[in-house]
Amino acid sequence: QVQLVESGGGSVQAGGSLRLSCAASGDTYRTNYMGWFRQAPGREREGVAIIYTGTGVTYYAGSVKGRFTVSADNAKNTVYLQMNSLKPEDTAMYYCAAGRDVVGYVLVASKYNYWGQGTQVTVSS
Repeated sequence: QVQLVESGGGSVQAGGSLRLSCAASGDTYRTNYMGWFRQAPGREREGVAIIYTGTGVTYYAGSVKGRFTVSADNAKNTVYLQMNSLKPEDTAMYYCAAGRDVVGYVLVASKYNYWGQGTQVTVSS
């Protein structure tokens, strides 16, 4: 099993920045894709940013491209999400996810086996 623990959520005004962290432990060899999904009330969980930990290749949803950056520290088994120029529509619960060999479906939540408990991000206008 793989355990994921997120941190770094909070409240910020529009235009501000936040940095999320996700620390993985356990059988981390079971995963090679890690990243972030988000879910707002009444909406489906959507992929935000994913990193292939083998090479560092990254994938982003169109709505966050250019504003968010996903990165990984493999030595620490930790993935980060730097969020800049935040907008009220970025308000959601953010979940860390990990999976293996999800190429072609990297932003599809159902392809990921491991999930964190979530951290709330609230952006006020």
